[in-house]
Amino acid sequence: MHDLVIRGGQVIDGTGTPARRADIAIDNGIITEVGDVKASGREEIDAAGALVAPGFVDIHTHYDGQVIWDPDISPSSWHGVTTIVMGNCGVGFAPVRPDRHDFLISVMEGVEDIPGAALSEGVTFDWETFPEYLDAVEALPHSIDIGAQMPHSALRVYVMGDRGRDHDEVATDEEIAEMRRLTREALDAGALGFTTSRTINHRDRDGNQIPTLTSAPAELWGISQALTDHAAGHMEIVSDFRDLDVEFEIFEGMTEAAGSRLSVLLSQDDRAPEKWREVLDRINNARADGQDITAQIAARPITLLLGLQSSMHPFITCPTYRRELADLDLDERVERMRDPEMRATLIAEHADRTRGMSGMIAQSFHKMFPLGDPPDYEPQPETSVLGRSLEAGVEAVELAYDTLLSRDGKELMLFPLANFADGNHDALREMNLAEGTLPGLSDGGAHCGVICDASFPTYMLTHWARDRDRGERLPLEYLVQRQCRDTARQVGLEDRGTLERGMIADVNVIDFDRLKLRPPEMVHDLPAGGRRLVQRADGYIATIKSGEVIFREGEATGLHPGQLLRGPRSAAH
Repeated sequence: MHDLVIRGGQVIDGTGTPARRADIAIDNGIITEVGDVKASGREEIDAAGALVAPGFVDIHTHYDGQVIWDPDISPSSWHGVTTIVMGNCGVGFAPVRPDRHDFLISVMEGVEDIPGAALSEGVTFDWETFPEYLDAVEALPHSIDIGAQMPHSALRVYVMGDRGRDHDEVATDEEIAEMRRLTREALDAGALGFTTSRTINHRDRDGNQIPTLTSAPAELWGISQALTDHAAGHMEIVSDFRDLDVEFEIFEGMTEAAGSRLSVLLSQDDRAPEKWREVLDRINNARADGQDITAQIAARPITLLLGLQSSMHPFITCPTYRRELADLDLDERVERMRDPEMRATLIAEHADRTRGMSGMIAQSFHKMFPLGDPPDYEPQPETSVLGRSLEAGVEAVELAYDTLLSRDGKELMLFPLANFADGNHDALREMNLAEGTLPGLSDGGAHCGVICDASFPTYMLTHWARDRDRGERLPLEYLVQRQCRDTARQVGLEDRGTLERGMIADVNVIDFDRLKLRPPEMVHDLPAGGRRLVQRADGYIATIKSGEVIFREGEATGLHPGQLLRGPRSAAH
């Protein structure tokens, strides 16, 4: 008798081969049979009419703090994710000196928009070194598996002190050697790799650019050698790609020094909508020369969610709003904003909101789209606030104001920041099909007040395989392979990502006809009452981690078979 048998489903096994009807038997957390399973199971799941796919592997998350207080690592686990990798973009919580806790919180709050009060209360900091951090994570119960990476910002300041935050300072040979040693120590303890950031967009909560922005190539290459010392590991970097020659010299130097994989983040920029092609060409030229460089791409546009509960909306910097409304609870705020006099005041003040990022957003009505239910992430231009206002014969600012008050002030407006320069998803489809790309960028656990993209795995299936009506779709088998086997292999996890005999029994049973995203919503469930945007899905019949059902119909079962992954895993079969 088997521990668990999943019977009669349409199995998409993650290898890219066509779906087929099959049973799956699981014993001791491992897949032991795929096909016509004769023996019964102590537990059986009737998957007739359902899709059966591997658990998704999300390689770009920021749950470094949340893993300390949240055993279910939501919302990623609500979307069929059974393995997450954190420590991306060079930010994290170890190594750390005892007097630097608040600095790392400041960096995470600024870069990833995670409330500092929540991190201060929720992150215990009962560690100093990276191996001690891994021990602390491992000691806690979790529903899904966790992989961690060494973050460069924490490492640099740990070694260099305040000099590590000074962009006029260059690491000495001795300091580079120490960063290399500590990275090797982290890899020996189980880190999956090393990450860094070279973007001006990453700043701490006080607006200071992060420590790694101006790190010299010699520093990055020196640290990368730790992966050669360890003979394994993955690297990740975020770059502005301002000078491709300079950046690719750094990238290629890192892969040569490490003898390992490097992934770089890639998206379509409104200001240079064709530059992503240049970057991808350079990546594939490097790959042809033997450099293992891959572009991490998103499943949909990177979007802000504008609303009265989120961190941004068109009226948030208006003096009267900040003075009289910002600190009210939502119901009181909506009531005050419905007053005609307040409406007229805020609309009048909005005309002067033109400075900086907030001003750009406030005036860009052509890029604001009511999200709706079900949420539409590939909206038609005429459905923008500007388009609707022209059709209705009203001012766009008035329509934006009234939209924010819809659903008792809970309405959200989509504001694409990247991957929507053409007004559709055609560039994204091209990226998804291109050699040298891989799904990533969900940022699960981050951007709590304005972005909610941990639902990427569900969106990959619903939008790209089934629902897209503004262009060509993508094959379901391909999409499953991409976010299961391919992402797992990128970070050295060869024991998961496919439904084959001998593999870890991470499985999703999905009612594909019923699978859909709910609209994002704001909840206040972080430590210290902190808020975050979350998004649920319908249609996941069961999510299974290492042979144990951790979710049934979207609800946690209370089982916590997840583990801290200590280093790469070889193929089980």
